[in-house]
Amino acid sequence: MVTFLVVGSDSAPTGPRALTSDEANRLAVTRFRNYEAGGRAVTINVPGTAGGLTITGSVDYRGKVGYGVVHGAGRDTSSDGLIQWTATTVFVHPMTNTPAKAPARPPGSGWYSRPLQGTGSSLDSSLAIALKLGSDRPDNAELLPQNGAAWVGEDRLDGHQVDIMTGPRAARATTGTASAVPTSGTAGADAVRYWIGSDGTMYRVRVGVASAPQPVVIAFDTHKYVPVRKVPGVAPTR
Repeated sequence: MVTFLVVGSDSAPTGPRALTSDEANRLAVTRFRNYEAGGRAVTINVPGTAGGLTITGSVDYRGKVGYGVVHGAGRDTSSDGLIQWTATTVFVHPMTNTPAKAPARPPGSGWYSRPLQGTGSSLDSSLAIALKLGSDRPDNAELLPQNGAAWVGEDRLDGHQVDIMTGPRAARATTGTASAVPTSGTAGADAVRYWIGSDGTMYRVRVGVASAPQPVVIAFDTHKYVPVRKVPGVAPTR
């Protein structure tokens, strides 16, 4: 299980306050919007004590698989290369000259696979979170105010006016609420924040994970979405 910690916002909040009905509805549909889109272009920034990692690529929210390129930030290039992941498995393709963008068609060989770690890896926690930001149905908007979801501020991202909202308090969040990503009982009410547009589109998510010194940031629409092609050995999603 991924364990989340309290994180803050880049923008100066004027809240928190209770969600309005419109805000609750937008938070409730934000993961469904990703599923409706089929897939989203993402940039995942994973902090680390020895330097961070940046994954630039795409997540297929219907096929439940992500694919992209990994670059180190403030660290050596030993982790650079291509990556594809599902809810259970991570596939890596090391490269000495890693491109800025992942090739649309993944290489047919040179991949290594390992289980996705449930705890202890900020990279794997970030990959798991990115996949969980899509759902084939809206969450329950009526439960949001009861479970502590709140509006904390507003921002403007790449020309989009957005509201910043927190998910339900982890100790009270249950399946069916609009928590967007499952949280453990040790997380606070401010464990995850969403930057959400007027139609419920998700533009940024910021969340703390126990194994990372700073929050993980997942940004959407940072580049053109490229449909994900599965690498050899990736089992079909059921």
